[in-house]
Amino acid sequence: MGIPFYEVDSCNIVPCWLASGKAEYGAYTLRGKVKRLLPEFLREFPALQDGLPAWNGRVEGIDWKEAEKSLRVDRSVGEVDWLRPGSKAARKALLKFLDHRLAQYPDERNDPSKDGQSNLSPYLHFGQLSAERVALEVGKSDADDTAKEAFLEELIVRRELSDNFCYYNPRYDSFDCFPAWARRTLDKHRTDKRRYVYRLEELGNAETHDDLWNAAQMEMVRRGKMHGYMRMYWAKKVLDWTESPEDALRIAIHLNDRYELDGRDPNGYAGIAWSIGGVHDRAWPERPVFGNIRFMSYDGCKRKFNVKAYIAKVGPRETMPR
Repeated sequence: MGIPFYEVDSCNIVPCWLASGKAEYGAYTLRGKVKRLLPEFLREFPALQDGLPAWNGRVEGIDWKEAEKSLRVDRSVGEVDWLRPGSKAARKALLKFLDHRLAQYPDERNDPSKDGQSNLSPYLHFGQLSAERVALEVGKSDADDTAKEAFLEELIVRRELSDNFCYYNPRYDSFDCFPAWARRTLDKHRTDKRRYVYRLEELGNAETHDDLWNAAQMEMVRRGKMHGYMRMYWAKKVLDWTESPEDALRIAIHLNDRYELDGRDPNGYAGIAWSIGGVHDRAWPERPVFGNIRFMSYDGCKRKFNVKAYIAKVGPRETMPR
Protein backbone atom coordinates (compact mmCIF):
# COMPACT_ATOMS: atom_id res chain seq x y z
CA MET A 1 0.00 0.00 0.00
CA GLY A 2 1.40 3.38 -0.97
CA ILE A 3 1.53 6.01 1.76
CA PRO A 4 1.71 9.66 0.70
CA PHE A 5 4.42 11.81 2.30
CA TYR A 6 4.24 15.58 2.21
CA GLU A 7 6.96 18.09 3.03
CA VAL A 8 5.61 21.37 4.41
CA ASP A 9 7.73 24.52 4.50
CA SER A 10 6.52 26.61 7.43
CA CYS A 11 9.72 28.61 7.94
CA ASN A 12 8.07 31.70 6.52
CA ILE A 13 4.86 32.52 4.71
CA VAL A 14 5.89 33.21 1.10
CA PRO A 15 8.63 30.80 -0.08
CA CYS A 16 11.71 32.97 -0.59
CA TRP A 17 12.40 31.66 -4.10
CA LEU A 18 8.91 32.79 -5.11
CA ALA A 19 9.04 36.12 -3.28
CA SER A 20 12.08 37.14 -5.34
CA GLY A 21 14.46 35.62 -7.86
CA LYS A 22 17.51 37.56 -6.66
CA ALA A 23 19.26 38.92 -3.59
CA GLU A 24 17.43 42.07 -2.55
CA TYR A 25 19.09 45.35 -1.55
CA GLY A 26 16.85 45.86 1.44
CA ALA A 27 13.36 45.67 2.87
CA TYR A 28 12.22 48.51 0.59
CA THR A 29 12.91 46.42 -2.54
CA LEU A 30 11.32 43.23 -1.17
CA ARG A 31 8.30 44.57 0.71
CA GLY A 32 6.05 45.09 -2.30
CA LYS A 33 6.91 41.70 -3.81
CA VAL A 34 6.01 39.88 -0.59
CA LYS A 35 2.80 41.81 0.01
CA ARG A 36 1.56 41.08 -3.50
CA LEU A 37 1.85 37.35 -2.77
CA LEU A 38 0.34 37.36 0.71
CA PRO A 39 -3.29 36.90 -0.46
CA GLU A 40 -2.22 33.63 -2.09
CA PHE A 41 -0.19 32.28 0.85
CA LEU A 42 -1.55 33.88 4.03
CA ARG A 43 -4.67 31.76 4.41
CA GLU A 44 -6.25 29.83 7.25
CA PHE A 45 -4.94 26.27 7.49
CA PRO A 46 -7.27 23.55 6.15
CA ALA A 47 -8.68 21.12 8.68
CA LEU A 48 -6.92 17.78 9.02
CA GLN A 49 -8.69 14.87 7.35
CA ASP A 50 -10.01 12.00 9.44
CA GLY A 51 -10.21 8.38 8.41
CA LEU A 52 -6.76 7.96 6.87
CA PRO A 53 -5.48 4.37 7.08
CA ALA A 54 -3.53 3.56 10.25
CA TRP A 55 0.03 2.29 10.14
CA ASN A 56 -0.02 -1.45 10.88
CA GLY A 57 3.68 -2.09 10.56
CA ARG A 58 6.02 -2.88 13.43
CA VAL A 59 7.58 0.02 15.31
CA GLU A 60 10.88 -0.66 17.04
CA GLY A 61 11.37 0.72 20.53
CA ILE A 62 13.62 3.76 20.89
CA ASP A 63 16.27 4.02 23.57
CA TRP A 64 15.99 7.73 24.26
CA LYS A 65 18.81 7.75 26.83
CA GLU A 66 21.23 6.34 24.29
CA ALA A 67 19.95 8.77 21.69
CA GLU A 68 20.66 11.67 24.04
CA LYS A 69 24.16 10.37 24.77
CA SER A 70 24.88 10.31 21.04
CA LEU A 71 24.22 14.04 20.64
CA ARG A 72 27.25 16.25 20.07
CA VAL A 73 26.06 19.08 22.27
CA ASP A 74 27.91 21.77 24.21
CA ARG A 75 26.50 20.88 27.61
CA SER A 76 28.33 23.73 29.31
CA VAL A 77 25.53 25.99 28.07
CA GLY A 78 22.78 25.58 30.63
CA GLU A 79 19.04 25.34 30.24
CA VAL A 80 16.81 28.38 30.56
CA ASP A 81 13.84 28.58 32.88
CA TRP A 82 11.82 31.54 31.60
CA LEU A 83 9.94 29.65 28.89
CA ARG A 84 8.73 26.13 28.25
CA PRO A 85 9.14 24.22 24.96
CA GLY A 86 6.41 22.71 22.83
CA SER A 87 3.48 23.77 20.70
CA LYS A 88 1.10 24.25 23.65
CA ALA A 89 3.57 26.55 25.39
CA ALA A 90 4.13 28.39 22.10
CA ARG A 91 0.41 28.95 21.65
CA LYS A 92 0.16 30.22 25.23
CA ALA A 93 3.07 32.63 24.67
CA LEU A 94 1.42 33.92 21.48
CA LEU A 95 -1.88 34.58 23.22
CA LYS A 96 -0.08 36.35 26.08
CA PHE A 97 1.65 38.63 23.60
CA LEU A 98 -1.58 39.39 21.76
CA ASP A 99 -3.45 40.17 24.97
CA HIS A 100 -0.81 42.16 26.85
CA ARG A 101 1.95 43.55 24.60
CA LEU A 102 0.91 43.84 20.96
CA ALA A 103 -0.95 47.12 21.50
CA GLN A 104 2.24 48.73 22.88
CA TYR A 105 4.56 47.06 20.38
CA PRO A 106 5.33 50.14 18.20
CA ASP A 107 6.30 52.22 21.25
CA GLU A 108 8.13 49.61 23.36
CA ARG A 109 9.72 47.08 20.98
CA ASN A 110 13.03 49.00 20.79
CA ASP A 111 13.28 49.71 24.51
CA PRO A 112 15.43 47.00 26.14
CA SER A 113 14.43 48.17 29.63
CA LYS A 114 10.82 47.08 28.93
CA ASP A 115 9.19 43.79 28.00
CA GLY A 116 7.87 45.00 24.67
CA GLN A 117 8.89 42.23 22.29
CA SER A 118 6.95 39.08 21.43
CA ASN A 119 9.58 36.58 22.68
CA LEU A 120 8.29 34.15 20.04
CA SER A 121 11.53 33.71 18.08
CA PRO A 122 12.63 30.52 19.92
CA TYR A 123 9.31 28.87 19.05
CA LEU A 124 9.50 30.06 15.45
CA HIS A 125 13.09 28.83 15.16
CA PHE A 126 12.32 25.30 16.37
CA GLY A 127 9.09 25.00 14.37
CA GLN A 128 6.86 24.83 17.45
CA LEU A 129 4.93 27.81 16.11
CA SER A 130 4.60 28.92 12.49
CA ALA A 131 4.96 32.48 11.28
CA GLU A 132 1.73 32.02 9.36
CA ARG A 133 -0.22 31.08 12.47
CA VAL A 134 1.19 34.13 14.28
CA ALA A 135 0.26 36.42 11.37
CA LEU A 136 -3.27 35.04 11.21
CA GLU A 137 -3.83 35.52 14.93
CA VAL A 138 -2.38 39.03 14.86
CA GLY A 139 -4.81 39.86 12.07
CA LYS A 140 -7.74 38.73 14.24
CA SER A 141 -6.61 40.66 17.33
CA ASP A 142 -8.24 43.80 18.69
CA ALA A 143 -5.03 45.85 18.51
CA ASP A 144 -5.09 48.90 16.25
CA ASP A 145 -3.75 48.74 12.71
CA THR A 146 -0.58 50.65 13.59
CA ALA A 147 0.47 47.99 16.09
CA LYS A 148 -0.43 45.15 13.74
CA GLU A 149 1.47 46.66 10.82
CA ALA A 150 4.58 47.29 12.92
CA PHE A 151 4.69 43.71 14.15
CA LEU A 152 3.85 42.12 10.80
CA GLU A 153 6.63 44.14 9.15
CA GLU A 154 9.09 42.34 11.45
CA LEU A 155 7.40 38.95 11.32
CA ILE A 156 6.93 38.81 7.55
CA VAL A 157 9.01 41.33 5.59
CA ARG A 158 12.15 41.26 7.75
CA ARG A 159 12.10 37.47 8.13
CA GLU A 160 11.58 37.07 4.40
CA LEU A 161 14.49 39.47 3.81
CA SER A 162 16.79 37.37 6.03
CA ASP A 163 15.83 34.20 4.15
CA ASN A 164 16.40 35.99 0.86
CA PHE A 165 19.88 37.03 2.03
CA CYS A 166 20.97 33.53 3.02
CA TYR A 167 19.29 31.80 0.05
CA TYR A 168 20.99 33.96 -2.58
CA ASN A 169 24.31 34.44 -0.76
CA PRO A 170 26.00 31.06 -0.21
CA ARG A 171 28.77 32.84 1.73
CA TYR A 172 26.31 34.55 4.07
CA ASP A 173 28.64 34.00 7.05
CA SER A 174 31.77 35.51 5.48
CA PHE A 175 33.26 38.90 4.61
CA ASP A 176 32.45 38.15 0.96
CA CYS A 177 28.72 38.54 1.58
CA PHE A 178 29.08 42.25 2.42
CA PRO A 179 28.14 44.72 -0.34
CA ALA A 180 31.03 46.14 -2.38
CA TRP A 181 30.90 49.59 -0.75
CA ALA A 182 31.13 48.00 2.71
CA ARG A 183 34.07 45.77 1.79
CA ARG A 184 35.92 48.78 0.39
CA THR A 185 35.40 50.95 3.45
CA LEU A 186 36.27 48.17 5.90
CA ASP A 187 39.42 47.36 3.92
CA LYS A 188 40.39 51.04 4.00
CA HIS A 189 40.13 51.12 7.80
CA ARG A 190 41.67 47.73 8.60
CA THR A 191 44.76 49.26 10.15
CA ASP A 192 42.95 51.88 12.22
CA LYS A 193 43.99 51.79 15.86
CA ARG A 194 41.40 50.20 18.14
CA ARG A 195 41.10 51.74 21.57
CA TYR A 196 40.17 48.33 22.98
CA VAL A 197 40.86 44.84 21.63
CA TYR A 198 39.21 41.84 23.29
CA ARG A 199 39.63 38.11 22.79
CA LEU A 200 36.75 35.69 22.28
CA GLU A 201 37.02 34.45 25.87
CA GLU A 202 36.81 37.97 27.30
CA LEU A 203 33.79 38.81 25.17
CA GLY A 204 32.08 35.53 25.98
CA ASN A 205 32.56 36.18 29.71
CA ALA A 206 31.29 39.78 29.43
CA GLU A 207 34.65 41.15 30.58
CA THR A 208 34.76 44.47 28.71
CA HIS A 209 34.94 48.08 29.92
CA ASP A 210 31.35 48.69 28.69
CA ASP A 211 28.68 47.81 31.27
CA LEU A 212 25.90 48.07 28.68
CA TRP A 213 27.59 45.63 26.31
CA ASN A 214 28.38 43.31 29.22
CA ALA A 215 24.70 43.33 30.21
CA ALA A 216 23.67 42.40 26.67
CA GLN A 217 26.13 39.50 26.63
CA MET A 218 24.94 38.35 30.07
CA GLU A 219 21.32 38.53 28.96
CA MET A 220 22.12 36.27 26.03
CA VAL A 221 24.01 33.75 28.17
CA ARG A 222 21.41 33.67 30.96
CA ARG A 223 18.19 33.80 28.94
CA GLY A 224 19.26 32.42 25.60
CA LYS A 225 17.75 35.55 24.05
CA MET A 226 19.14 39.07 23.82
CA HIS A 227 16.79 41.99 23.23
CA GLY A 228 16.60 42.75 19.50
CA TYR A 229 17.78 46.34 19.79
CA MET A 230 20.75 45.30 21.89
CA ARG A 231 21.79 42.73 19.28
CA MET A 232 22.65 45.60 16.94
CA TYR A 233 24.71 47.48 19.51
CA TRP A 234 26.32 44.23 20.68
CA ALA A 235 27.49 43.18 17.19
CA LYS A 236 28.73 46.66 16.24
CA LYS A 237 30.89 46.84 19.36
CA VAL A 238 32.40 43.47 18.44
CA LEU A 239 33.55 45.13 15.19
CA ASP A 240 34.91 48.06 17.20
CA TRP A 241 36.89 45.86 19.62
CA THR A 242 38.41 43.16 17.41
CA GLU A 243 41.39 43.24 15.07
CA SER A 244 39.55 42.75 11.77
CA PRO A 245 36.05 42.54 10.26
CA GLU A 246 36.63 38.81 9.73
CA ASP A 247 37.41 38.33 13.42
CA ALA A 248 34.35 40.37 14.38
CA LEU A 249 32.08 38.31 12.12
CA ARG A 250 33.52 35.00 13.34
CA ILE A 251 33.20 35.91 17.03
CA ALA A 252 29.72 37.39 16.72
CA ILE A 253 28.41 34.32 14.87
CA HIS A 254 30.10 31.96 17.35
CA LEU A 255 28.56 33.66 20.40
CA ASN A 256 25.17 34.10 18.75
CA ASP A 257 24.95 30.48 17.63
CA ARG A 258 26.25 29.13 20.93
CA TYR A 259 23.90 30.98 23.27
CA GLU A 260 20.86 32.21 21.37
CA LEU A 261 17.84 29.90 21.34
CA ASP A 262 17.09 31.30 17.88
CA GLY A 263 20.72 31.12 16.73
CA ARG A 264 21.88 29.20 13.63
CA ASP A 265 19.13 31.03 11.78
CA PRO A 266 18.88 33.37 8.76
CA ASN A 267 17.73 36.20 11.02
CA GLY A 268 20.91 35.92 13.07
CA TYR A 269 23.25 35.81 10.09
CA ALA A 270 21.49 38.70 8.37
CA GLY A 271 21.42 40.78 11.55
CA ILE A 272 25.13 40.30 12.18
CA ALA A 273 25.95 41.03 8.53
CA TRP A 274 23.87 44.23 8.76
CA SER A 275 25.66 45.31 11.94
CA ILE A 276 29.22 44.53 10.86
CA GLY A 277 29.07 44.61 7.07
CA GLY A 278 26.33 47.04 6.03
CA VAL A 279 24.11 44.36 4.44
CA HIS A 280 20.65 45.83 3.67
CA ASP A 281 21.93 49.23 4.84
CA ARG A 282 23.52 52.30 3.23
CA ALA A 283 26.79 54.19 3.64
CA TRP A 284 27.00 56.60 6.59
CA PRO A 285 29.49 59.38 7.43
CA GLU A 286 33.02 58.00 7.63
CA ARG A 287 34.70 57.38 10.97
CA PRO A 288 37.65 55.32 12.31
CA VAL A 289 37.41 51.51 12.27
CA PHE A 290 33.83 51.52 10.94
CA GLY A 291 34.49 53.53 7.81
CA ASN A 292 31.04 54.13 6.32
CA ILE A 293 29.34 51.35 8.30
CA ARG A 294 26.55 52.64 10.53
CA PHE A 295 27.86 53.43 14.03
CA MET A 296 26.11 52.96 17.37
CA SER A 297 27.34 54.36 20.67
CA TYR A 298 26.72 54.12 24.39
CA ASP A 299 25.57 57.74 24.47
CA GLY A 300 23.20 57.08 21.59
CA CYS A 301 21.63 54.23 23.55
CA LYS A 302 21.27 56.50 26.59
CA ARG A 303 19.24 58.90 24.46
CA LYS A 304 16.90 56.12 23.33
CA PHE A 305 16.19 54.19 26.53
CA ASN A 306 17.00 53.90 30.23
CA VAL A 307 20.39 52.19 30.09
CA LYS A 308 20.68 51.85 33.87
CA ALA A 309 17.26 50.20 34.08
CA TYR A 310 18.23 47.66 31.42
CA ILE A 311 21.53 46.83 33.16
CA ALA A 312 19.71 46.44 36.49
CA LYS A 313 17.11 44.18 34.87
CA VAL A 314 19.81 41.84 33.56
CA GLY A 315 21.44 41.66 36.99
CA PRO A 316 24.99 41.74 38.34
CA ARG A 317 27.84 40.08 36.54
CA GLU A 318 28.69 38.00 39.63
CA THR A 319 25.77 35.71 38.78
CA MET A 320 27.12 35.04 35.28
CA PRO A 321 26.94 31.28 34.50
CA ARG A 322 30.31 29.57 34.05
